[in-house]
Amino acid sequence: MPLLEVIQTRHISASIRLTDTTAMQVDQYAAFIHASADDVVEQALTYVFSKDRDFQEFLKSSEGTQVTPTLRIRKAPAADAPEPSTRKPANGVANGAHSSAVVAGVKA
Repeated sequence: MPLLEVIQTRHISASIRLTDTTAMQVDQYAAFIHASADDVVEQALTYVFSKDRDFQEFLKSSEGTQVTPTLRIRKAPAADAPEPSTRKPANGVANGAHSSAVVAGVKA
C-alpha cells in the first residue's frame, strides 16, 4: 500500500470583491498559517459550506440544483487558439485555470 496519495485538483480563476478590512485579514491569516490568500479563501469557504446544515439541505433541494451562476469566472481561451502572451503570470496561473497536486498522507 502506498504511503502517499496524490490528488489532482483543477483550479479556476474568479474575481470577487472584498472590503479593505476583509482583504487585509485574509492576508494576515495567510501569513499566520503560512499559506496563500487563495488557500485561506478556499479552505474557509469549504469549512463554512460543510458546517452549515441548512445549506446542505438546500443543496439537496430542487432549488439548490437550479442556481443562476453569479461568480465572475475568467474563461480560458480555446485549446487551439494561440496564447496572447508567452510570459508566465506572477501568480503562476495561466489562462484562468491551472491544476495542482495535493499530497495527502495515508495511514497504514
